[in-house]
Amino acid sequence: MDRMLAARLHVPSRTLRMEEVPRPRPAAGEVLVKVEAAGVCLSDVHLIDGTLTPALLPGDTVTLGHEVAGTVHEAGEGVTRWSPGQRVVLYAGENRDGATWTRGVDYDGGWAQYALSSADALTALPDTIPFEQGAIIPDAVSTPWGAVTGTGAVRPAEAVGVWGAGGLGVHAVQLLRAVGACPVIAVDPSPVARERALAAGADLALDPAGPGLGAQVRAATGGAGLAAAFDFAGVPAVREQALSVLAPRGRLVLVGLTDRPLSVTDSTRFSYLQQQILGHYGSDMAVALPQLLRLVQGGRLDFSASVSGVLPLAEAGRAVEMLAKKEGDPVRLILRP
Repeated sequence: MDRMLAARLHVPSRTLRMEEVPRPRPAAGEVLVKVEAAGVCLSDVHLIDGTLTPALLPGDTVTLGHEVAGTVHEAGEGVTRWSPGQRVVLYAGENRDGATWTRGVDYDGGWAQYALSSADALTALPDTIPFEQGAIIPDAVSTPWGAVTGTGAVRPAEAVGVWGAGGLGVHAVQLLRAVGACPVIAVDPSPVARERALAAGADLALDPAGPGLGAQVRAATGGAGLAAAFDFAGVPAVREQALSVLAPRGRLVLVGLTDRPLSVTDSTRFSYLQQQILGHYGSDMAVALPQLLRLVQGGRLDFSASVSGVLPLAEAGRAVEMLAKKEGDPVRLILRP
């Protein structure tokens, strides 16, 4: 039986191992994809450090990687849409038994030489878009896209704040500018991240620990406050700060994941101003991926600056370490089998 290299997480011990495993064969309705690029996300780091735990994984070990692009290697029985050699981007998850399963969390992902996908859980990648950029779209771009256009329902000329200008937040800045939000205010403790946010289109970039953040937000919004605020950091202090500068009827959208409690310090003020807190997770891949790929192909969006480095698959552990320690302040690191 053919073998392949895969980066496997043993969940009980939180141990990431490079292993040779059998290369999967596509069943009826499935496609086997030769992986050309796979993104390394902070969620992968959190799976390894124990902050996140798979909810639906049937066993105790999983191949990580939910951001995957490659070429079709083999189509299973009954699959007519896909044929060997086609360039594709895999969805970051699939619906199974009435639940959403996340690739690389609840079932084997793309930190491997080959990855399986349902035939209806991938989309064509245009020839003009490099694999490295295509790979990051299913999460690093589509998640903030869903948060901005869906959960947050941002409208043109609305004042918006983004807390955390990392792998998802910096894309949120770019996407908010694309949909016409104004002003777009980024908040991040890292000077490098703030500069990155300005380069991505933020009108203002603030240090959350700096003096007078509230006054600066009020000045930038004509005293109105933010119509929408997005927490991409998953930090309780961020949520409290964002609520403090939210306008009446403003929305706080929680995108960053955390196991810490959610609290509202002044619930009377929150209710009086009729504000909202909305949870967000992922995106509708069937809608988001084609939309974003069209925008990239049409020159409306460019994510080339988001690829901070490319490492061999065998160095997955090193990539995780670099992201966890923010070495070089990466947006996205890519593994290439």
